[in-house]
Amino acid sequence: MTLRALSLLLAAAAVCCAQEELTISQIHAAMQSGKLTCQALVGQYLKRIDAYDKNGPAINSIIVINPNAMDEAAALDKRGFSGPLHCIPMVVKDNFETVGLQSADGALAFAGYKASKDAFEVRKIRAAGAIILAKTNMAEWAFSPYETVSSILPGYTRNPYDTSRVTAGSSGGTAAAIAANFATVGLGTDTGNSIRGPSSHQALVGIRSTMGLTSRAGIFPLSLLADIAGPIARTVEDAATVFQVVVGEDPDDPATAAAHGRPIPNYADSLKLDGLKGAVIGVLHEAYDRESADPEVIKVFQQAIADLRRSGATVVDPAPVEGYATIPRNREAGPCMGFKYDLNAFLAARGTAVPMHSLAEIIKSGKFHPTVQRRLEKAEEGPLNGPDSPACAADSEYRAKLRAAVNTAMDKLKLDAFIYPTWSNAPRLIGDLNTPAGDNSQVFSPGTGFPAITVPTGYTHGQLPAGITIYGRAWSEATLIRLAYAYEQATHHRHSPASVPPLR
Repeated sequence: MTLRALSLLLAAAAVCCAQEELTISQIHAAMQSGKLTCQALVGQYLKRIDAYDKNGPAINSIIVINPNAMDEAAALDKRGFSGPLHCIPMVVKDNFETVGLQSADGALAFAGYKASKDAFEVRKIRAAGAIILAKTNMAEWAFSPYETVSSILPGYTRNPYDTSRVTAGSSGGTAAAIAANFATVGLGTDTGNSIRGPSSHQALVGIRSTMGLTSRAGIFPLSLLADIAGPIARTVEDAATVFQVVVGEDPDDPATAAAHGRPIPNYADSLKLDGLKGAVIGVLHEAYDRESADPEVIKVFQQAIADLRRSGATVVDPAPVEGYATIPRNREAGPCMGFKYDLNAFLAARGTAVPMHSLAEIIKSGKFHPTVQRRLEKAEEGPLNGPDSPACAADSEYRAKLRAAVNTAMDKLKLDAFIYPTWSNAPRLIGDLNTPAGDNSQVFSPGTGFPAITVPTGYTHGQLPAGITIYGRAWSEATLIRLAYAYEQATHHRHSPASVPPLR
């Protein structure tokens, strides 16, 4: 090694160790100035994974590490700048098909399965220069919004802010890894909660997009009526940078036809310090008002409202969605498609490449976590209810009425967005399924297909993170990013967790 190469590596190590939470733009600036190499950056993250994921606090977020990560970093050092995610080490949830790495959906039934084609979003981040550093743990089959435990990785994934606490689910592995600084940014999925809940529980930013703006192709489904994939990051800027890369139409996901011909904004234009000035934001009590809400969570939410006003926003409180509670939902018709229908179709499309070919075969194998057995069996016992079924007609009617109610409320009150606490309660103790969970994310964004972003609002009970959801109309991601960024920059709530300190 030459003296110059050694000095660059030492300087890069100093940058990494002194600043565990470098952003994408800071990493690129350090590389362009010659202070950081891709190899040094990747090496530092790998050292942190080794020190803290199965050792030390045992965060237990990583399922498999990319054995070629350092070789990919060396190639990028030789090649030079390769795109907006050049040499950005990323982690990806285990339900994304990822060439060269196991993609098991958190289940022993798919242990060893390696796809021949990347999921759309994985392909997009790789093309933008990212390095897939590792695959992350998840709630098996993406079933649970409350905790992250699977059959593919022994034990629970732990919250770095308090390792006796849950990460929420189902993207808890990605969120824990990003909170612990095992990578710069990550990808998760969200059907009812699973990007926003883990982000809130670990002082992170998570984006759930408008249905049809991002592709789910190559991702094990939970329910394609509501499945979304997107970024989990430590900052709004980083989340927006990755989001810019992964949005867009994809012929392999028919839902994205809704984005056809629709111009994609430059989301970096939304990163404005004064982005709250003149904004009108409504407090959506229907999303979170319940007697079991933790007073400390409500207290930090009230402080967030004050901070929004201080930053120039008009906050309408309350901002009701009139008629929301009385929108009829014909549950007697049963589920519209859902897990059994979508998973069987996903597996059938892969033929002999996958080790299991139907939900019935998975149940017969016994290769899953015992806690999900009854849910798997109930799904198998239920009807398929395809897209032309009465169940799907009833579901479509409900969603249309919910969208209309939300839009009417926003029109009437002239709102740019709604806000509410992402969760009304602090992260539970691991193993606790009895005390109130506080998940507020299951209805409005999944039910309408409208976008939502969660941003840190501070801490409760000393060190337990809380978050605020900013929720808006279809295709309003640029507005939501603007509001979220201005709030983040006005408050700067995030700090790194004490359980995973800088390496020396």
